[in-house]
Amino acid sequence: MSLNKEARLFLRSTRNGILSTHSAKFAGYPFGSVTPFVLSHACQPVILISTLAEHTKNIAANPKVSLLVFAGDGDLQANARLTLLGEAYTINKDEDAELRARYLRYLPQTSSYFDMHDFSFYRIEISQLRYIGGFGKMSWVSENALTADLDIGTPLASQEAAIIAHMNADHTDSLISYCKHIHAVEAMDAQMLGIDCDGFDVCAKQHDSSTLLRFNFEQPIHDAASARAALVSLSRCCQTN
Repeated sequence: MSLNKEARLFLRSTRNGILSTHSAKFAGYPFGSVTPFVLSHACQPVILISTLAEHTKNIAANPKVSLLVFAGDGDLQANARLTLLGEAYTINKDEDAELRARYLRYLPQTSSYFDMHDFSFYRIEISQLRYIGGFGKMSWVSENALTADLDIGTPLASQEAAIIAHMNADHTDSLISYCKHIHAVEAMDAQMLGIDCDGFDVCAKQHDSSTLLRFNFEQPIHDAASARAALVSLSRCCQTN
């Protein structure tokens, strides 16, 4: 697997980062803040932030930002991480119903924020990324290289909600099977949260806790038909293992 694709799959597997902006109050200093995000189908981080927040004021003065994402415990310097450079631009949250629905599936606790007039979506348009997969495994990746093997203009984004509704209504048993055979997680219930060209995310529920699990496809998909084929193939793989 190329480092470009490895970086993209790592980005898709994360949901929290440290957003760094240029301080408007203290010129010349960077300002870091913990920021959850959800990826758009174009693989761009989307954040929901308040106009009252310090980082939002900083973005208004200078849209250039950095987003550091990492995963794992223990020795963080030995684990994969990614630093994303780009510019943050506001999105009208009332004009993008698909994006709002996708964001709330991953971060349902933010639902009350949509009733507050001072919260807005911002999309980070990626320019460059620095990916470190471990010691001696690192590279700069351009935005074009990150998605070079993908067709961003596919109908998958508009079909996502219907695919998820179908899977959660009729194929919960398959989702539970994926959790067990791919991640060794014994789930009492499982719900698909999102599906993209590279894979899909499932919330696996275990007694009084839940875990977000990522599943990658062997080959990128582009619509509901190719998604169905990939999911059926995965089900067959689980049955034989």
